[in-house]
Amino acid sequence: MAFTLPDLPYSHDALSSGGMSRETLEYHHDKHHKAYVDKLNELIQGTEWEGAGLEEIVKGTYQDGAVAQSGIFNNASQHWNHAQFWEMMSPNPGKMPGNLETAIKESFGSVEDFKKKFSDQGVAQFGSGWVWLVRNGQGGLEITKTENGVNPLCKGQTALLGCDVWEHSYYIDFRNARAKYLDNFLNNLVNWKNVASRM
Repeated sequence: MAFTLPDLPYSHDALSSGGMSRETLEYHHDKHHKAYVDKLNELIQGTEWEGAGLEEIVKGTYQDGAVAQSGIFNNASQHWNHAQFWEMMSPNPGKMPGNLETAIKESFGSVEDFKKKFSDQGVAQFGSGWVWLVRNGQGGLEITKTENGVNPLCKGQTALLGCDVWEHSYYIDFRNARAKYLDNFLNNLVNWKNVASRM
């Protein structure tokens, strides 16, 4: 069965008050994410991955230590990354649930320190990629960054929060100010209830 582009869990203009414009979502979701889905469907036709689940494809095609990944991996992982990303944001972010706040304070000292470290890692990612809050294999929380479409599935980690730092994610609204985009994401867009549910 072919993969399909998931609908956004909110309208295209729902995040505008939080700093992510309708135009960004029209390009990012409707064009960029759709292109990954369409290309993935094309690439897996007639291969061992046709009919496989998305996470199975991501894990099965990732090449640890490789300078470049295969086309199937790149498109599958970016489809997975973006499907998570849309759900990790909300027009009504709400308060951070207590269990998540406690875990973050235990791991990073304070919520403010966590946000700074998350933003700093996102800024430090050279070129395209993602920054993540993950639960690692030992059950602890850590902040990681990954190049291009690589994600926590590849590292045996659980993604709790991820932010896309490819330029197409922020250039319309923030131009080249990646740090401002990340700060805005953390303070105005994160669906903390969704993040906590991944614990």
